[in-house]
Amino acid sequence: MTTGSVKRQAAARKRLLERRLALVGSVSALTAEALRLNQKLAGLEMDMLRVELEIGRSGASAQLVQDLHEAEESAEAIMNARSACEDRIAAAESEVADVDRELATIVNED
Repeated sequence: MTTGSVKRQAAARKRLLERRLALVGSVSALTAEALRLNQKLAGLEMDMLRVELEIGRSGASAQLVQDLHEAEESAEAIMNARSACEDRIAAAESEVADVDRELATIVNED
């Protein structure tokens, strides 16, 4: 191998490692966001159960029905956001795998 090709490989490896580091950071941030959304959804589900129990005990007042409806709408919005977050995680993980394959190719050329 010539000095020029060694330097090019080193530069390519550095670029890929920097890209991988950024992607892993993105996966980590997205995973934290998904966890936050799961926790928020769990809280809303508890609220919905509380309202449903109250409706069962005291009847369906307009306020309780409205509270339940709002909680259900919020839960649906959170589930949609969580799904979108999971799609972004999958895409970022796929990019990490692509970078890993490129790195393996460079390492195997050595």
